[in-house]
Amino acid sequence: MAVIQNRYEFVVLFDVENGNPNGDPDAGNMPRIDPETGYGLVTDVCLKRKIRNYVETVKEGEEGYRIYVKDGVPLNRSDAEACNYVGVAADDKALKAAKKKDDDLDRKLRDFMCANFFDIRAFGAVMTTFVKGALNCGQVRGPVQLGFARSVDPVLPQEVTITRVAITTEADAEKKGTEMGRKYIVPYGLYRAEGYISANLARKTTGFSEEDLELLWQAILNMFEHDHSAARGKMAVRELIVFKHASELGNAPAHKLFDLVKAEKKAGIVAPRTYGDYAVSVDTSGLPDGVTCVRMG
Repeated sequence: MAVIQNRYEFVVLFDVENGNPNGDPDAGNMPRIDPETGYGLVTDVCLKRKIRNYVETVKEGEEGYRIYVKDGVPLNRSDAEACNYVGVAADDKALKAAKKKDDDLDRKLRDFMCANFFDIRAFGAVMTTFVKGALNCGQVRGPVQLGFARSVDPVLPQEVTITRVAITTEADAEKKGTEMGRKYIVPYGLYRAEGYISANLARKTTGFSEEDLELLWQAILNMFEHDHSAARGKMAVRELIVFKHASELGNAPAHKLFDLVKAEKKAGIVAPRTYGDYAVSVDTSGLPDGVTCVRMG
């Protein structure tokens, strides 16, 4: 597979309707917000989880597209596969001895992990927990980086009281007929996330390929389609805006490209409640030489 040769930046616009896009466990699972401004936040970890889940769903364990960071699979179990591949026993003495004999062993372990796990090729990983650090699969800085998503306008999370008729214990059933609960929702919020793809890191480190790139775009556009739940409400990626540079190192600063993308409330809209309440524009007339723009979604 051909490694990517162009730098990219991208903007993802997604929205939530009557749901919690990313709860904060330190705040009773309340939607994350910037307390100073009221803007909603969604972490990069949350978004990458959705991308991982989509890739795992469509590839079903296909060779080269496994997922390293996944529920129920200890990281060291996957690390041990790399040791088995290079023929080194996964114990302290054997690992230390092997490293003394082969100065290139860490690279071989790293390359195995990159070749087999899509999320390592894309996002990188810290794989230094194996056998108390005696030998590890390396620390990989991935070419694909995402920042926190932030809402275009301030959001106002609401606490909704709910009831259920199913009682938990026999003792409670003798005293009451329903139980109370609560959930947090954002009535509506349009969120914007920005990302970066380094062809230089792909070439020198992980081997992130053109096929991987197409799968990434597909995963971003569909990351909520197989992740619906009552708690998250109605979530959808509305648009993916991709800036492609003509070179490996890029032809313009990322922030100047991001500034070309605007999402603004339409005239007369006070409290947006649908995506149609916004006007999204890309000032392609301001594109620097050597940069092209594609809008997907």
